[in-house]
Amino acid sequence: MSTNKREVPLPKNAGDVLDVMDSFIQIVRILRTDCPWDREQTHESISHLLIEEAYETLDAISEKNDKEFAKELGDLLLHVVMHSVLAEERGAFAFIDVIKNVSAKLVHRHPHVFGDDNIDNADEVIKNWESQKMKEGRKSILEGVPKHIPALLKAQRMQEKASNVGFDWNNKHDVWNKVDEEYSELKAELDAGDIEKINDEFGDFMFALVNAARFENIVAEEALNGTNKKFKRRFEFIEQRAKEDGKVLKEMSLQDMDEYWNEAKRNESIS
Repeated sequence: MSTNKREVPLPKNAGDVLDVMDSFIQIVRILRTDCPWDREQTHESISHLLIEEAYETLDAISEKNDKEFAKELGDLLLHVVMHSVLAEERGAFAFIDVIKNVSAKLVHRHPHVFGDDNIDNADEVIKNWESQKMKEGRKSILEGVPKHIPALLKAQRMQEKASNVGFDWNNKHDVWNKVDEEYSELKAELDAGDIEKINDEFGDFMFALVNAARFENIVAEEALNGTNKKFKRRFEFIEQRAKEDGKVLKEMSLQDMDEYWNEAKRNESIS
């Protein structure tokens, strides 16, 4: 086994972002040649980790933890640089191309800032952004919605994009009527017992709910995540209280567990 150690490429000027970034890229390049694990990685092998780091960043944001937020942004940056170095090795592109591309896109899609267009509000900015995308060669306004984002978020993003070109309800009263309509159709299929149609109508009902959330300025994905966290917090309280009382959940009645659940709710309202 070789005992030769590589020197860490430190920036010449630790206060200069270009020097710091260049040193960081060099570290990743060294890892690609000297670390057995990093050397084996491909775009595909680490793609799921990019998603994981993105979610960990969202956790830091929701927890308002700036120390963790800075760390998670660093982890995201590591993935950007790692993918760029992998691409560089196969002659596709380099990190500098990533920066150049996104810089050019930002300038091109903000003609009201870097050009002569006059746009007065955020809604017009969004509509103009989508218009610029279509001019760049996209065949559909929905083309830019990622395939692998969570379904609730995907539904809301598609609805937003369709709305930007005028395909939308006129008022939220009609939207909530649509929710009622879809719920009625779902109940009818539940009574009929056709599993395939039930699945289809359940999807339509959820899509309508996401649309209603959008009209209420609610991000459905965030709302459901909030409820998930609340359920986890309260259920863990049930587990803890059962343990304190020497009880086993499987042997408890739903009514008994409900008492702990209501206790958890009361504690939350007090705090």
